Amino acid sequence: MKRKNIIIIHFFFWFYIINQGLFPLYIGQLDKELLVDNKYFKDVFFSAILNMVSFYTIYFSFPRLMKFRSRILAVAASLIIIILLIAFRTTAEYYFWKVFGTLSGKEMVFKMAFVWDNLRLVIITGIYAILIRFMINWFESQKLRSELINQQQASELALMKSQVNPHFLFNTLNNIYSLVYRKSDEAPEALMKLSSIMRYMLYDSAAQKVPLEKEIEYLKSFIELQNLRIKHPDFVTLHIEGNTESWTIAPMLLISFVENAFKHSGKNHRPGILIHLTALHGKINFAVINYLREGTSVNDDPSSGIGLATIRRRLELIYPGKHKLLISREAETFRINLEITH
Repeated sequence: MKRKNIIIIHFFFWFYIINQGLFPLYIGQLDKELLVDNKYFKDVFFSAILNMVSFYTIYFSFPRLMKFRSRILAVAASLIIIILLIAFRTTAEYYFWKVFGTLSGKEMVFKMAFVWDNLRLVIITGIYAILIRFMINWFESQKLRSELINQQQASELALMKSQVNPHFLFNTLNNIYSLVYRKSDEAPEALMKLSSIMRYMLYDSAAQKVPLEKEIEYLKSFIELQNLRIKHPDFVTLHIEGNTESWTIAPMLLISFVENAFKHSGKNHRPGILIHLTALHGKINFAVINYLREGTSVNDDPSSGIGLATIRRRLELIYPGKHKLLISREAETFRINLEITH
C-alpha cells in the first residue's frame, strides 16, 4: 500500500478516537466543572498522546513478535511490553496532573485504579493497533498477489504468442515455397501477403489491443494466401457486418479459429469454410463453420487440438467474464461461435 494511503488511514483513525473523547462536549452533556482551567481538554489531549505511545509501540513491535520462532518468547516479550507501557502511562499521567493539574496533594495519592485503567487502555489501543496492522498487511498482500497474477498472465500470454507466431510463419513459408517451386506467377502476390502477415505479427501483435480493422486485414491476407494454395477462390466466404472501425481486440485472437478450420476442412464443398463477423450492439460475434473431411473420426475432433486450448486460455485471461465461446460438431460440420462484449 502507498505511504499516502497508510497516512490517511492513521489520520482518520486518530480523528475518530479524539472525537470520541470530545463527544460529550458535542452533545452538551459535559460537567461544566471539567471546563475550568481547561481540565477536560488537557485530559483529552494528554490521553491521546498516551494512547498514541501505546498504539505505535504495539503497532511496530507486533510484526517483530510474530517472527519469533518460540511462542513462549513471543508471549514473554508481549507481557514485558505491556508492563512497560502501563508503567510509563501511569507515571506520565501522575506527573502530568501533578504539574499541570489543579488537584491538591491529597487527591494526587497513587492508587491501583490508575494501573487498572491504564491496563485497560493499553489493551484497547493494542487491539486497534493489531487490527489496523492486519488490515494494511492484507491490502499489501492483495496488491502483491494482484501484481504477481498480472505478471504471470503477461508471461503466459507472451508464451502463447511465441508458440502461435512461428506456427503461422512456418505454414506460410511452406505455402510460398510450394508456389516458388512450381514457378507460379502467384508467388509475388504470396510474398506480399507474407509481408503483410509478418508486419502484423512482429509489430502490431506486441500491443495488448489492436483496431479490429487490422485483425480483419490480417484475416483477409491469411485467407487469400491459403486460397492460393487451395486453388479455389470460392472455398472461403468472409462476411463482415457492423461498424468495425470503433472496436479494438486482442491481436491474433481470431486467426486460430480460421487456421483450425483450414486444417480440418474437406475440399469437396463450395464454400468449405464460412466466416461471419459482426460488430453490433456492443458485441463482437465471430462465427466460423467448416465442412469436415470425409472419414473424420471422433479421435480427430477439431476441438481437442492445442490451438483451441490455447485460445480458450487467452480468452480467460484477456476477457474474463466478457466472452462466450461455443464449439459444436455435427455429422459434416464443425462450428465455433465467439461473442465478446465491450
